[in-house]
Amino acid sequence: MRRKPDRFFLVITVVLVFFGIAIFTSASLGLLAKNGATFGSVALKQILFGVVGGGVALVLLSNIHYRQLKKYSFYIFFVTLVLSILVFLPFFGLEHGGAKRWIYISWLSFQPAEFLKLGFVIYLAAMLSSIRSKVGTFKYGVLPPLILTALTALVLLSQPDTGTLLVILIAELFMFLSIGGKWKHVFIVGIIAILSVGILISTRPYIKERVLTFLDPSRDSLGAGYQIQQSLIAIGSGEITGRGFGQSIQKFSYLPEPIGDSIFAVASEEFGFVGSVLIIIAFIVFSIRGIYIAQKAPDYFSGLLVLGIVILIVSQSFINIASMLGVFPLTGLPLLFISKGGTAMFAALAGVGIILNVSKYRRN
Repeated sequence: MRRKPDRFFLVITVVLVFFGIAIFTSASLGLLAKNGATFGSVALKQILFGVVGGGVALVLLSNIHYRQLKKYSFYIFFVTLVLSILVFLPFFGLEHGGAKRWIYISWLSFQPAEFLKLGFVIYLAAMLSSIRSKVGTFKYGVLPPLILTALTALVLLSQPDTGTLLVILIAELFMFLSIGGKWKHVFIVGIIAILSVGILISTRPYIKERVLTFLDPSRDSLGAGYQIQQSLIAIGSGEITGRGFGQSIQKFSYLPEPIGDSIFAVASEEFGFVGSVLIIIAFIVFSIRGIYIAQKAPDYFSGLLVLGIVILIVSQSFINIASMLGVFPLTGLPLLFISKGGTAMFAALAGVGIILNVSKYRRN
């Protein structure tokens, strides 16, 4: 029986977006002071492509039956994978900071890996729901998802984008276990993953540097450790209630990427411990309601789909927050609904639209 979309989940999302815009605007003042033109282009992309475009995607996907996503799941994944490969072509790819993660066409630039996350979860949900009776076997339950993951990892690590890959792996783990996957298979794959991470750390200097900085934040205070040290200063100076909206000092001269992955530090400085906790609570409520919708989903595919999208959004956001607090290595992942990143905002709202569509068909 078709119902109305889950209003509570929609309200939580709107609250996150609304306060995200406010925090983003305040954090952008530092950029405006340095370069007004840059501020204008970033704000325009964030609002038009991220919020408005993402809002349109939310409405459209909330009205497209989720079964259509299962029907075309392979093609959706294939298109998002091809888009992610296009970043390596000179006519399309845009390189920044040594990474090739963006497609640039005329005035439009976007990060296809954000869409690849959704495409991966949609196809994985279709795959796991189709083999649910055999998911406990290595041949059917582990090998096909492992091949899918390896293909995705090859593209993302070549960009390189280890943060996005990490979020995908977390979502995959939750989806695999929820459908009946065995812990012994998780353990085997986990050993492979640990060995792979060890190889990455030894072969990718920037990953090694981030791990060393995480273990000792005080090292290289003017280099690799600068961002985390300035972030902790900003968070600490916010104390209990913060300096006040728009009153952050760190965003003007000290904090790198104040509108990017460091935006939680700006929010903490302006709204203090209370504001920081409220942001965390908002994401916790978002996850709890999302998991509730997954539990009430009408079939295995829709339940896995909702769970995967919720974990994508929440795990990425908590990784960002944890890295700013110094309890996780820096990844460069944006804080969804709040940080700069029109593509990330667009994809997150599109994912919310899919969840809202599933909620229309929830069981009693």
